[in-house]
Amino acid sequence: MNALFLTDGYKTGHHQQYPKGTEEVYSNWTPRSNKYAPKGCDKVVSFGQQYVITWLHNYFQENFFSKDKKAVCNEIKQELSLYLNTAYDVSHYESLHDLQYLPIRVKSLQEGVEVPAQIPMLTIVNTHKDFYWITNFLETILSTMLWQPMTSATIAILYKRIFKKWTLKTDKENLGFIDFQGHDFSMRGMGGLQSVLSSGMGHASVFLGSDTLPIISSLRKYYNAKDFVVGSVNATEHSVMCAGTKDDEIGTFKKLMETYPTGILSVVSDTWDLWKVLTEYLPKLQNTILARDGKLVIRPDSGDPVDIICGENNDLGGNTPKEKGVVELLWDVFGGTINTQGFKILNPKVGAIYGDSITTERAEEICKRLYIKGFASTNVVLGIGSFTYQFNTRDTFGFAMKATSVVVNGQRREIFKDPITDDGIKKSAKGLLKVSIVNNEYVLKDQVSETQESQGELKIIYENGMFFNQTDLKQIRAQIQLNIENDIGLNNNKIKMICNMN
Repeated sequence: MNALFLTDGYKTGHHQQYPKGTEEVYSNWTPRSNKYAPKGCDKVVSFGQQYVITWLHNYFQENFFSKDKKAVCNEIKQELSLYLNTAYDVSHYESLHDLQYLPIRVKSLQEGVEVPAQIPMLTIVNTHKDFYWITNFLETILSTMLWQPMTSATIAILYKRIFKKWTLKTDKENLGFIDFQGHDFSMRGMGGLQSVLSSGMGHASVFLGSDTLPIISSLRKYYNAKDFVVGSVNATEHSVMCAGTKDDEIGTFKKLMETYPTGILSVVSDTWDLWKVLTEYLPKLQNTILARDGKLVIRPDSGDPVDIICGENNDLGGNTPKEKGVVELLWDVFGGTINTQGFKILNPKVGAIYGDSITTERAEEICKRLYIKGFASTNVVLGIGSFTYQFNTRDTFGFAMKATSVVVNGQRREIFKDPITDDGIKKSAKGLLKVSIVNNEYVLKDQVSETQESQGELKIIYENGMFFNQTDLKQIRAQIQLNIENDIGLNNNKIKMICNMN
């Protein structure tokens, strides 16, 4: 598709609507509010800028600048003339094609850090006065692509904080487990491949477990990921279990363990009767499971996740399988150990995973209920799916890209919006912007000079077709780990150390 179509229709006339003599438009991308965010998302993760700007650069190179000027400009002329019911002048597009690069400067916060609402994560400004219109022409595609990786990374880090809190309470010697405790199951429920990549990379900036395969090549391409990126295990689905027949489900379990004699094997276990699997089949297979060189993971896939995993009773020793739940039933058959904190750890030959309709609230409740029953939270892995990652919009964190400064006839004008009918969320900053770190927190100062704007934490990542201050997955994960270790958004000295790793 012609790159000139990557915008809202109404923006195709804005080059004529700015004041005569406009030379520059300066805009910023900011999360304005966590009003609609999951409880506990007090800050927003900076993530995805390098991916989005690289994609945008490549798309314009391949679908505009490298194409015949007459062909691409005539195409947009014909379509917009029909669209607007008037002869559309494409001379400004022809001039852009002659330039052969995007005349913009993009500045970004370091990816992986967390910032409060109202702190700009990215700024964009045109670098050539003839193309003042390009800044907000690109707003639509930038907004389309930026909100989801940031939103998913922010929700993922909330999950990880939940897991960390309960692991510290119940199994503090096993903190490394939480890197894999939240596993991305979302691909099939996302809104297309672009959404899969944006959200999936956001998840993978925080966790190491994912079944979303396309993100591996994307993280290598856009974030220079090396060696191990994300991992998973051999696992069944309902079609496999059904094909093995209901009358011989225990035989299917046997065949699967013969097929995979080593390693972790996850078996969906509620195709028919989860409770029969746990109370009849597994006891019969106990010796085989214990002799196997690996772990058999039981995966329920329906019902209330909290009750299925933890049981309907808060106390041990319920009278029915439903009252006990998966973890306690596995303990009844295979036992385990009591760690130094006094919590039960299942026999390493067995485990549990649940991946249907998980939310941050349910993750918290599962960990809490296991704690009440005396089980470590590390006895279960949770699959995080589209119920978490797709039930969001740009409004989850109030993301918006707004212009705050223009230059007209050589004179800078500080501009802003402040609708009297709004509750204050839509009120924008004014003028040029500078983001600094004060007392280990990001703060914004607007209405700064051009010299001040050139300083601060917003660093140039792209200018006139060239890339600067590139980051990689290793650095981003290291910064996110620092966030979690410190339980605050940042640690100034360590951040600078990470920035200088390369």
